[in-house]
Amino acid sequence: MVKRAPLRHVSIHGHDVRYRRVGEGNGEAVLLIHGLAGSSKTWDAVMPALGESHDVIAPDLLGHGESAKPLGDYSLGAFASGLRDFLAVLDVPSVTIVGHSFGGGVAMQLGYQHPHLVDRLVLVGSGGLGREVSWLLRMLSLPGFEFVMPFGFPKPMVDVGTSVGRFFGRRGVRSARLGEMWRAYSSLAGAPNRGAFVRTMRGVIEPGGQTVDARDRLYLAARVPTLIVWGDQDAIIPVEHGRRAHDLIESSSLEIMEGLGHFPHVEDPERFTDVLHEFLTTTVAGPVGPEPLRDVLLGAVS
Repeated sequence: MVKRAPLRHVSIHGHDVRYRRVGEGNGEAVLLIHGLAGSSKTWDAVMPALGESHDVIAPDLLGHGESAKPLGDYSLGAFASGLRDFLAVLDVPSVTIVGHSFGGGVAMQLGYQHPHLVDRLVLVGSGGLGREVSWLLRMLSLPGFEFVMPFGFPKPMVDVGTSVGRFFGRRGVRSARLGEMWRAYSSLAGAPNRGAFVRTMRGVIEPGGQTVDARDRLYLAARVPTLIVWGDQDAIIPVEHGRRAHDLIESSSLEIMEGLGHFPHVEDPERFTDVLHEFLTTTVAGPVGPEPLRDVLLGAVS
């Protein structure tokens, strides 16, 4: 059993933001961003080994995990601005940002809005790279579905399911992929969590698929080292999105992890950590100031 890093907290704009941190002072900073209905717990098996050589920080985004769940803006831009302020409060000048699923969209948005904060970009089964997405998420985005959700996520049933999972887990019967999906499902048992989930999801997904597409701006990511990681069995966001993004980002690296699904960092954390560590140690951090941006933008249309 991996020992989980303890939760810490800071107050930003009056809202409590929870996060985990290991390896403080151990080199360059790495910021781990979880996906929709996720939390910093998703990185439990990755943080200890990565923290041996890096300062690893994993927040619970607002509306997720143990962080506050205020009424307000849950757009990608708001999350990116929130991370900018979070890093400022922690006095971290720049990071390698690792974003999983929805967190990949947040990572790309942070790099777009605040390029000086991003040393490297790592996209793991990332959203925002195409229209296709799981039918389940498309269904959850239907108008009025928030009124049905309390019946689909009753707390007594969630509690029983969690107890059953622990029972089998203690006896060695585990599925990392199903366990992570159950953790996301069970996080929606509370009304504040469901409200934040719906507001976040509808900013990026509609019944027809994903509504945010970063592909027209991916050429900007060529200015920093970029790694794209995908499980070849991903049933949430198709692996083809990763391949197309790799073609669009000059000099990017692509790692297709055979036998893994949407949560490669959970399903095979040792292999995932090895891939990430190699990328971190064989590339040079490249935060970008505002000066070259004009030339890059004009060059794209010339």
